[in-house]
Amino acid sequence: MKKVILAVLLTAFALFLVLPSLSWAQEDLYKAKCSGCHGADGKGTAAGKKMGAPEFSSATVQKASNADLVDYIENGGPQKKAMHAFANKGVSPADAAKLATYVKSLK
Repeated sequence: MKKVILAVLLTAFALFLVLPSLSWAQEDLYKAKCSGCHGADGKGTAAGKKMGAPEFSSATVQKASNADLVDYIENGGPQKKAMHAFANKGVSPADAAKLATYVKSLK
């Protein structure tokens, strides 16, 4: 029984250490790659709005699947917007998935 309790406590401690860093990683990645046009809060910057950057709280973005958002991030979506295409700029598929999740959180 002591081994089970110890295992549970160690697992909880490990999650306590890992989970916050995952959300920080998402936020840092977003700030580095997206906030210049989409704004820190996902509502867009003046320059981003001029270029047509959508607000992430919009129904269109919130209804989009994670796969669609990943495609926009990695490849520029169906329009193949070169300003995105982050797959060619060092963003891994795992990071693109993290960004898609973070974008959905900016309701």
